[in-house]
Amino acid sequence: MPLLRGSSYSAPPFLDNGHLQSTLPTLFRRVHGIRYQRQRIATADHDFLDLDWSRIGSKKLAILSHGLEGSSQSHYVLGMVRALTRNGWDALAWNFRGCSGEPNKTTRFYHSGATEDLQTVISAVMTQTKYSEIVLVGFSLGGNLTLKYLGEQGGKVHPLIKKAVTFSVPCDLAASVDELAKPANRIYMKRFLVVLHQKIKAKMKVAPGQINDDGYEQMKDFRDFDNRYTAPLHGFKDANDYWQKCSCKSFLKSIAIPALVVNAKDDPFLSPSCYPIEEANANRNLFLEIPDSGGHMGFMSFNHGGQYWSESRAVEFLNGTCV
Repeated sequence: MPLLRGSSYSAPPFLDNGHLQSTLPTLFRRVHGIRYQRQRIATADHDFLDLDWSRIGSKKLAILSHGLEGSSQSHYVLGMVRALTRNGWDALAWNFRGCSGEPNKTTRFYHSGATEDLQTVISAVMTQTKYSEIVLVGFSLGGNLTLKYLGEQGGKVHPLIKKAVTFSVPCDLAASVDELAKPANRIYMKRFLVVLHQKIKAKMKVAPGQINDDGYEQMKDFRDFDNRYTAPLHGFKDANDYWQKCSCKSFLKSIAIPALVVNAKDDPFLSPSCYPIEEANANRNLFLEIPDSGGHMGFMSFNHGGQYWSESRAVEFLNGTCV
């Protein structure tokens, strides 16, 4: 389907600003009442993934993939889990390697294109539980991962997987990296490098002598980080090779189930090439919605139920009440 004309999202008064929408929920939003049941599954390379379940006894399941340095405890994941379970879905929020509160066992961790881990989660669900319908929900990095996975699967995607919804997706990783390197986004970049440094320090304890943080403070952006860590640890030649092979944009044409991409026009993380208008026009299964505001993983709303617009929009799409 082509680009969706218009959007139902309207930012609250004085919050139609991409930076405010990106930062305020992270700083102040609290979502209560979610009680997970944790399951640990093994990966083919003798590592593990931690899965957090929120079950209501439904025959429908949503599998949620979080963003960079997020987890099943991120406010946007908790908010979506709450909205989904209120509307008839079981929810499974899986944690990328090293994001569940415990370092993973191997030198590798996670990256934007690690679809083999998402496949491991889906395979575990298929063998352990009986659902009549499964959908995928992805946020930022997890959105790129979700769309890349669906593009890789194409027409061979498991018939139980019916739809997908993604938000704030850096469809063109290289361009998004350049966007985050701009002076206006320095505060985000600095924060990411600080929290990723903690991951590197934890990895140094898991794999002594195989990884170090010498001179880490000299790194300025994701180009530096991905060249030094992400690319070599995961089998890529360099950062450019990683970004090229893992950006979901080149996979969008092959998506064979209804998939919604919601990227706000004022998202400070996204470059113009992260809005896949041509790809949406060329694929009847790809729906692209570009609200004027919303920032990066914002889409704030004030209401009695505490539900953000992104959560309502996801439920609408997944339940088929509107495109």
